This record gives sequence, C-alpha cells and structure tokens, in this order.
Amino acid sequence: QVHVVESGGGLVQAGGSLRVSCAASGVTFSTVAMGWFRQAPGREREFVANVNWRGSIADYADSVKGRFTISRDNAKNTVYLQMNSLKPEDTAVYYCAVGRIGMLGQSQNDYGYWGQGTQVTVSS
Repeated sequence: QVHVVESGGGLVQAGGSLRVSCAASGVTFSTVAMGWFRQAPGREREFVANVNWRGSIADYADSVKGRFTISRDNAKNTVYLQMNSLKPEDTAVYYCAVGRIGMLGQSQNDYGYWGQGTQVTVSS
C-alpha cells in the first residue's frame, strides 16, 4: 500500500521562507518522478514543481521559478520543496504526488498517488 505524507506547512510572513517535506512509502521511490501541486481556495489545483527520479532535472511553474526549489533524498524516500520570498498569493494547500513514471510531467494525470496536503499560509 502506498502512503504519501506531507509535513512542514504553516504560517509565515510575506518575504519569509518555509520548507515542506513529503515522505512516500510503498513505492520504489528512486525510480519515479515526484511533484508538488497546490490549490488555493476557489481555484483549481495547479502544478508547482517536479523532479525526475534521480533528482538531476527539475521543472517549475513560472509563478514560482527562482523562488522555490525542489529536491529529493532517495535514501530517505523524501522530496522537499524549499519556498523563499513567499508571497500572499502562494497561500494554498500544497500536495505531494508520486509520478507514474520516472520522467517529468505537469499534468495531474502524470501522478498516481497523492498526499492529503499541507496548508501554507502567507500573511501580508
């Protein structure tokens, strides 16, 4: 059985930083891509970032490029999202997702397992 658990969300002031983590079990973690998505109130879930199976290639949404960094530790079955220079518009529930394959994808259909999400709130 696959388990995906996010942690590290919270409340931060605009301009601050936060790191969220995601631990996945029940999958061969080192062979799959991992992604982060987010959903703000009243909006569709949107792609934030992803990283390939080895951690050597990452892709970002334009809205977070240069501020967010995705990374992974295959020895710990964990993926991270470091968020810097946070803005109020980054406020959302952040979801971690396990890719169906090792290659990158921005579509939710490219991911087979999802966590419950962690709330990130950025105050102005």
